[in-house]
Amino acid sequence: QVQLVESGGGLVQAGGSLRLSCALSGRTFSSYGMGWFRQAPGKEREFAAAISRRGFSTAYADYAKDRFTISRDNTKNTVYLQMNSLKPEDTAVYYCAARLVAGPEIRTNRYDYASWGQGTQVTVSS
Repeated sequence: QVQLVESGGGLVQAGGSLRLSCALSGRTFSSYGMGWFRQAPGKEREFAAAISRRGFSTAYADYAKDRFTISRDNTKNTVYLQMNSLKPEDTAVYYCAARLVAGPEIRTNRYDYASWGQGTQVTVSS
């Protein structure tokens, strides 16, 4: 059974940075494509970024391009989301997700991910 645990959320001022981490346990991390999603109050959960199982390919939502960077360390079973130039509208609960894959695919649809973490709150003050 896959377990995902996020960390690194918190309160930051607009323009600041945070790095989220998500550790996977229970299965072979390099067999999973990973994604980050976020959900603001009263809104649907939306895609932020995704990375292929070996880290060679990435994808970003338009709002995340040039500000967020997804990366992974397969030796540490961890995926990261570096978020820079944060804005108040980035305030949300951020979730990592895992999808068992056979190749270098990337998925941006939340329904393609079977395993989810509990989420970490990110609050950006103006």
